Amino acid sequence: MKAWTYITTNKPNGVLYTGVSSELKYRTESHKNKKYKNSFSARYNTDKLVYYEEFDSIIEARAREKQIKAGSRKKKIALIEAFNPEWKDLYKDLE
Repeated sequence: MKAWTYITTNKPNGVLYTGVSSELKYRTESHKNKKYKNSFSARYNTDKLVYYEEFDSIIEARAREKQIKAGSRKKKIALIEAFNPEWKDLYKDLE
């Protein structure tokens, strides 16, 4: 089963949220629609998908999520800018 580690934000260089999902498009929609009203992503409006990586298992995706979360903000920004230099919302590109 495929899984993704992803980063969402509210604006370029804004608040960052790192997560993991087995259904990236649905999860991104949940962020956009603020499905979980009291969640971090709803409070800080982190609804723009700016980075993602695909894995063959949820275990690999979770391990990568922990690795990204353990890194500095500077490393997260460098990761995003290498993948998506314009910080565009990648949600539209998901199938």
